[in-house]
Formats: sequence, structure tokens, C-alpha cells
Amino acid sequence: MSETPTESNDRLGSGLKVRHLTMMGLGSAIGAGLFLGSGVGIAAAGPAILISYVLAGIIVVFVMRMLGEMGSAVPASGSFSHYARIGIGDWAGFVMGWLYWFMLIMVLGAEITGASAIVTGWLPDVPQWTVALVFVVLFAVINLAKVSNFGEFEFWFAAIKVAVIVGFLVIGVLLVFGLLPDTEPVGTTNLLGNGGFIPEGFAGIAAGLLVVAFAFGGIEIVTIAAAESKDPERSIGFAVRSVVWRISVFYVGSISIMVLVLPWATADEGSGPFVAVLNQAHLPYVAGFMELVVVIALLSAFNAQVYGTSRMAYSLSRRGDGPAFMTHISKAGVPLYAVLLSVFFGLVSVFLNWWLPDQLLTILLNAVGSALLFIWVFIIVSHLRLRPRLEREGKLHLRMWLFPWLSYLTLAMLGGFVVIMLTDSDARAQLFATTVLFVIISALGFLNRRLRRSPATV
Repeated sequence: MSETPTESNDRLGSGLKVRHLTMMGLGSAIGAGLFLGSGVGIAAAGPAILISYVLAGIIVVFVMRMLGEMGSAVPASGSFSHYARIGIGDWAGFVMGWLYWFMLIMVLGAEITGASAIVTGWLPDVPQWTVALVFVVLFAVINLAKVSNFGEFEFWFAAIKVAVIVGFLVIGVLLVFGLLPDTEPVGTTNLLGNGGFIPEGFAGIAAGLLVVAFAFGGIEIVTIAAAESKDPERSIGFAVRSVVWRISVFYVGSISIMVLVLPWATADEGSGPFVAVLNQAHLPYVAGFMELVVVIALLSAFNAQVYGTSRMAYSLSRRGDGPAFMTHISKAGVPLYAVLLSVFFGLVSVFLNWWLPDQLLTILLNAVGSALLFIWVFIIVSHLRLRPRLEREGKLHLRMWLFPWLSYLTLAMLGGFVVIMLTDSDARAQLFATTVLFVIISALGFLNRRLRRSPATV
């Protein structure tokens, strides 16, 4: 009889519902990557950032479908780290889990940096690090509560973000066609003028790819959270299907409005491209309201990243790939010390806000994108290895299209991304840095296995 690829999660809470999972995926992905990172991407690539978003969106759809297939068949708090372990080997589970944890810690810092920078603009007498500290403490309390309360909080905050983005798309379309008072149709002036559609060439597209990869990162959290839902098999399938198309519409639609309405060279100025677009509409209070929504979005995403990092650390520790104290579960059903570890790194980001208040966001945005590419490759390889086994055992509830051909195509597209990134000096540096991090984590994984085996050899 074949070993059933499962992971014990019965000590965690189980209060998450389908609507929580769906909005959690949206909440974690609609954050700094969209509201602030989109301006960085447009400034780097010009209107051609649309190419990056479309290509990355196709890859994300395929990767999430593969991940949803594995997640609905084998719900686990470690999600793709667990699938890498049972599909590739113990070393892969260790490396992928801690690489993802590191990536989310970087995302966590980006979210709190973006939110605190905006709030500091409202309260000029208050230091940015003080605002960041207040936010970190607040979300520490939320994450230490039982998971159903966390899920409800994320549901409503993500719902606000979704509603506002829909409103932004409506106003944006009216702006494009000049249907608002005191506005004229924008035509293709900003899209094709100022250097053309690809003003920075393929090097610009390459520079924007890291930002785009970061922007789409986060929706994987639904497969981590599935282990704490009441019906994980059904919940994960529904959440993955709904999150993918919503993210695609929101991202590509929003970016299209931005590059049509704004001169691309100004997209990274001020409070971000969302506020800049709404300023063009000359609607009273709308731009100010959008700033508030951006803060809510960033804090909601920060909250989701604390959740994701704590569950990944908990899962890794349950398998012996992390310190044993991380497996401690509180009376509320949450991994207490794993949450506190994430909060600690939130405090580290507060220190960085004091040390590098202006440069920090760009540093973090760039550091994350290439790490996500490594993780996507692991997910695809895990799926290719696990799919035949899950099919034999009759566990498939959600299927990847045209297996294995689309899986191999996705791998090839990621390879193409890497080749393009190698043509840009900044992207090349980030790929190199992530490769070094990958080697370091691999070495730690090897050392961890040696230490775990050593008592048995004495």
C-alpha cells in the first residue's frame, strides 16, 4: 500500500470558511504589490509593463491551478513545502518552506513600510517608525486570537479593497473616454507617446518583472489556510478558482487604466498611481479616500503575511525542519511562538523604517520577486511528481488542464523570465542574491538532517 501523503494539522483551529479563504487570497495579494509596486513597475518599463503583467498572470493562473489540485487532495498547513517534501524529497521541503518564509518576511516589511509612510504624511509630527510600531502591535493581537476571528477580519478588510478597486476601474474607464465633467478622452497619448509603448526596451520589461512577480505573490496563502478550514477539499478548490480570475481582472484592468491615464514617467511619484489617477477625475475627497483605502489594503496584506509566515514555520517545525518550540499551540488554537517570531520580524521592519525610511520599500520589493520564481519552480516540479500518484489513489478534486503539457510550458515560461532578467543588471543582481540564499538554506537543510540523524548513529 502506498504511503498517503498527509500532514497532521489536527491541533490547529478549524474556523475558516470558504468566504474567508477566498478573501484571504485576495487580501494577501492586493497590497503593496498593486497599490505601490505598480508605480515602480510602470516607471521601470513604461506602458510595456502590461506585457509583464499578462505573462506573469498566465503563469500565476497555471501555478495556482497546480497548487489547488494538490491542496484540495492533500490539505496541509505547510502547503507547497509539504508537497515538495513528499514529491521531491525532504531537502526540497526544507528549502522551499524556509525560502517562502523568508520571502513573506520581506513582504511583511514592505506592507508595513508602505502603510506607515502614507500615515506619516497625514501626521507629519509623528515619526514613521512610531506609526509602524503601533501597527505591528495591533496585528500581533489579531493574529494571537482564534483563527475564525482572524478570518472574519480579513474577509471584511479584503471586501473593502475589492469594492474600491471595482470603483477605481469604473472611474478609470470614464476617464479614458472623457465621460466625467471637465475631462477629455485620453486616447493613446500616454500609451504610445513619451518614447512609445516600450520606451525602456526589453531591459525595462526585465526590470519590471521582479516587481510584477512580487505583485502576484500572496495568493498561495489560500492553500496554507485550507488546513484550518472546516471542509478543506471543497474550500480550496472554490477559493483557487475564484481568486485566480479576480486577481487577473483587478491587476491587468488596474494597470491598463494607469498606463492610459497617466504619463508613465510620473507613475511612481506621490502617493502612488491609484491616487494619481483619481486626482485626474477631479472628484472631491475621492483621492483622499483612496489613500485611506491603500493603508487598509496594506495593513490587511500585512496581517495575512503574519498568518502565512507563522503557519509555514509551524508546519516546518512539526516535521523537524524547525525549532520544536514553534509547534506550541495556544488555547485559541494558533501557533503561539510561530506568530511571535513573525511579529519579531515585524519589529525588525520597524527598525528599518527608522534607519532607511525612504529606500526600504524599493529594496524589499526587489528582494522578493526572484525568490517567488524559485518557489513557483518547486511547485511545478512537485506537481509533476505527485499528480500520477494522487490520480492512482483517487484523490483529485480539482485538475490541472492538459497535464503534463501546460505544466512543462509553465516551466519553460519561467525559464524565459530568468533569461530576460539576466539582461538587466538590477534583476541579475537580485537573481544572484536569491541563488546565494537558496544555497545557504540548502546547506542549513543538510546540516539539519545530519543533526537529526546523529543520535541514531551514536
